[in-house]
Amino acid sequence: MTLKEDIARLTARLDAIGFDIGSYHVSLYLALLVVLTVGAIIAVGRMASFLIRRLFSRMHRLDPTQQLLGEKLASIAVWIVLALVGIDFLGIKLTALTVFSGAMGLAVGFGLQKTFGNLISGIILLMDRSIKPGDVIAVGTGSDKTVGQVSRIGIRAVSVITRDQIEFLIPNELLMTSTVENWSFSTRDVRLKVPVGIAYGSDVELAERLMLQAANEHPRVHPDPQPSVWLTAFGDSAIQFEIQLWIDDPEAGVGNIRSDVLKRIWGLFGEHGVHLPFPQRDLHIKDWPGMPGKAGES
Repeated sequence: MTLKEDIARLTARLDAIGFDIGSYHVSLYLALLVVLTVGAIIAVGRMASFLIRRLFSRMHRLDPTQQLLGEKLASIAVWIVLALVGIDFLGIKLTALTVFSGAMGLAVGFGLQKTFGNLISGIILLMDRSIKPGDVIAVGTGSDKTVGQVSRIGIRAVSVITRDQIEFLIPNELLMTSTVENWSFSTRDVRLKVPVGIAYGSDVELAERLMLQAANEHPRVHPDPQPSVWLTAFGDSAIQFEIQLWIDDPEAGVGNIRSDVLKRIWGLFGEHGVHLPFPQRDLHIKDWPGMPGKAGES
């Protein structure tokens, strides 16, 4: 008995174990064949995706966004072709799939709606290049705002790494439907605002010169346009100013620049006698408990 005959007998035995659904016979042999086919498709697909990634990474004439877009589209095409090859190998007629088209449509419409939405949104983000790897973006408002650098744009989500080295995975669809601040979309120049207050009675002109000096001394601050200082309000306890300065490397952080400038201002104010404010309250006593008349009367 040859090996071919042994395989044929084993196949027949496995095919005999099963049940019928209408005109279709579902057997153990078919189940094993499906598992092996799916496993082969996944293995080949992953290998092809790896080769595609390496191929596009060597195309230096394309920028990173174009490389990523080409990689995603090529990978999707490979998976579609492999799926069709697998269906043909299993002998499944595409007309037979029409029986399940209604159920599949409902599954896609309800269960996979977000998945397909994120997939399409990711492709659109790569095509219009509104968000690219390396961009510094801010998502959300107020205390919920997340600021970080885009590390990777995936099929489902965008990876954003903050200055705390926390990686956020933001769904692609959210970036398409929400307001996103891209600090490096058309230019990497970002204007920072540093609020400063001085005590009443201080020399305003001197304080402005010292604030400008502190801003100009920082190595990351742009000399052009030059930093500026604006008097914004007369507060309850302080004269309020705002320093406006420009940087071109927001991915290196903005809080550290504010801290450096404020510390330098603290030193310059101390050297030149400009006082920083603190809350003050004037208390006027109209009546003294237990004594007749007003306070101070004998």
